[in-house]
Amino acid sequence: MEPPRYNAAYLSNPPPAYPLSARRRRIEGTATVRAEISAEGECLRAELKTSSGAAILDEAALEAVKKWRFTPAKRAGLAVVAWVEAPITFKLEN
Repeated sequence: MEPPRYNAAYLSNPPPAYPLSARRRRIEGTATVRAEISAEGECLRAELKTSSGAAILDEAALEAVKKWRFTPAKRAGLAVVAWVEAPITFKLEN
């Protein structure tokens, strides 16, 4: 069986909101979210693969990815359900 090919293209998804309390405390980090994407490109479920080191940033990353649209995976030219990983970086401007 051919493994699915997927393009984790995030289309024109908005970046996650940077939580105000994290901004005020100057918290930065990168969370990796693992998301199950439907054949229609919608996020079916999302889970945290690696933490940013701050629960507030992890939660913001998860909430954002749940609302995103993706280019679905394809197997033999047909769209299929597949998992993708999306690194979400929260970095403050200097």
